[in-house]
Amino acid sequence: MNNEIITIIVNLVVATIAGGMIGLERSYHGRPAGFRTHTLVCLASSILMLVAIHERYWFPDTAIDSVKVDPTRMAQGIMTGIGFLGAGVIMREGLSVRGLTTAASIWITAAIGILAGVGFFSTVAIATVLTLGILTIFRWIESKVPTLILARNMLRFKRDKMMPETDVRNLITRHGFTIANMSHSLTEEGKYYEYCMMIRTRNGKNLLLLSQTLSKLESLVEFDIAPTGD
Repeated sequence: MNNEIITIIVNLVVATIAGGMIGLERSYHGRPAGFRTHTLVCLASSILMLVAIHERYWFPDTAIDSVKVDPTRMAQGIMTGIGFLGAGVIMREGLSVRGLTTAASIWITAAIGILAGVGFFSTVAIATVLTLGILTIFRWIESKVPTLILARNMLRFKRDKMMPETDVRNLITRHGFTIANMSHSLTEEGKYYEYCMMIRTRNGKNLLLLSQTLSKLESLVEFDIAPTGD
């Protein structure tokens, strides 16, 4: 086995390890694109870059001097293709958008695979450590930073027992929320009266307290509190 084959094998192994480490973090947090997906993305990116940088094996010896292949074009094509895979893991559930972080992790895993294919192993190690740090340590930092929580709130009353809008607003604000907007509608041929609104708070516990209060309202037929975000 010559040195070039050994180098190619090392490149592929490094890509497999780097992609697998990032994928394990995603699998641990229950993401649909996890261990195997990230490993395959990183390995595939490495393979495609190896194809680009070893273009001399594509053509006969007589043609190699007349053919010029730019490996950076392969990298551009890989990153464009990864965009479609990333879009596939982004899901919208009502007003919530999930999967953005996983899509970003797939994208950077492809970039790390390209580095492994080229043979920049020190950069692969640094990029992998930084990526894992962002996915783990930054998650902890993000949980400690007070952020604005948005939620869609729907309240359904029987039409003859509907709560006045003023009372609804007072109920929501007493639980630490502000109301971004509110809409009114009659449903099921006028049988029910609904309030739909976007509510905002900086304390996630307020969502539980509000739901507990709403569940005790006898005049309330149905309610739904759906937080938005990843």
